[in-house]
Amino acid sequence: MPSVHLPLLLAAYQHKFERNVEAMCRHLIDDVAVGWDELGTDLLDGAPPALVNSLTGGEHWPSRTLDHLVTPDGSPLVRMSVTDTTADEQDMQWGYVLHKEGIEVISLLNEDLGPVVDWATDPRTSFNDHPAAWSSLDPAPTIRPSRSAPPRSAPAAAPAKGDSPRPATRR
Repeated sequence: MPSVHLPLLLAAYQHKFERNVEAMCRHLIDDVAVGWDELGTDLLDGAPPALVNSLTGGEHWPSRTLDHLVTPDGSPLVRMSVTDTTADEQDMQWGYVLHKEGIEVISLLNEDLGPVVDWATDPRTSFNDHPAAWSSLDPAPTIRPSRSAPPRSAPAAAPAKGDSPRPATRR
């Protein structure tokens, strides 16, 4: 759900990966054999403690991949391509695509494209979780911008290498 994943992904990009989308893609996509079970607070490494507390309520949990799972015949899992299955068959409701300019959020139950949330968006922003709100024709649906803390100063943007979008996680 966007209200859960977007704050972690935005904060990870801004702090842990120092605004380097290629480094973030390597961590979330290339360095994982199968996929993600849960994104954890380790993605907030390097973020200011007040931001981490605001996003997590002071709780901490690790990210967990699906890389340890095996198939019924004992063979290791392999990453599926988009053509191997459909979102409906896998009960996937959301897709997140990392672009140079931001995260495209796709409500897989409604569309094949979605609005792009700019990387500069404050991670404390509240996002709407209703799938129909994420139309590719409209801006990203925020419930309300966060007013709980003053805006943070953004680190200098790192030059991006390449511009190819890649899917980050699907839930």
